[in-house]
Amino acid sequence: MSNLSIKKRKGKLINRKFVLFICLLLLIIGFFSAGRFLVLSESPKQADVIIVLSGGQGRVEQAAELYKAGYAPYIILSNAKESTSKSGDMLQTALNLGIPPDVIYTENAAESTYQNADFTLPIMKEHAFQSAIVVSSEFHMRRVKLLFDCVYKKSEIELTYLGSLSGYNSKRWWSDRKSRETTFNEYVKIFGNTFGYNGPEAKSTLDQIKNWFR
Repeated sequence: MSNLSIKKRKGKLINRKFVLFICLLLLIIGFFSAGRFLVLSESPKQADVIIVLSGGQGRVEQAAELYKAGYAPYIILSNAKESTSKSGDMLQTALNLGIPPDVIYTENAAESTYQNADFTLPIMKEHAFQSAIVVSSEFHMRRVKLLFDCVYKKSEIELTYLGSLSGYNSKRWWSDRKSRETTFNEYVKIFGNTFGYNGPEAKSTLDQIKNWFR
């Protein structure tokens, strides 16, 4: 075998090892940064309304803080009938936190993040709101932005995304069961939403995907 052939084989082997090293490095980086990628929270700024999504504690409380700080004069509660605290559902929680009833708009039909976006958009248009602060749990915000940006993209409504604290450990998501399950669930849902699985009809399909890995 010629020296040239030997050099070519060695070169190919080195290239393969380099590609394998890069892939392994990306997997390690992806693993350790998976939790931090999910968390998205922008700096609050003045808006026409605050949109609060159902599904977790601390969200209505975060919206109440923003309202009292003067960031927006109105609040929209998406799926307001859902229980979120010892005070009761989202609406009752907001009222108990001192939010006046005449500044609260509600919808009670949303059963998914996609529908949170889809069902609040008509309310925004009805009242001529041109900007909103969207509030949900911090681990949920990456997917919230994905879906709200999609639904609102032709509306010319400016959205700011702000996450409320939930106890999710984004830096060491693998260290406790709740954070592990939250991370896995969010990535499965992001994957499903990206390929068009939106709304409550997609939940059974996504649950099946999650069960494959359990």
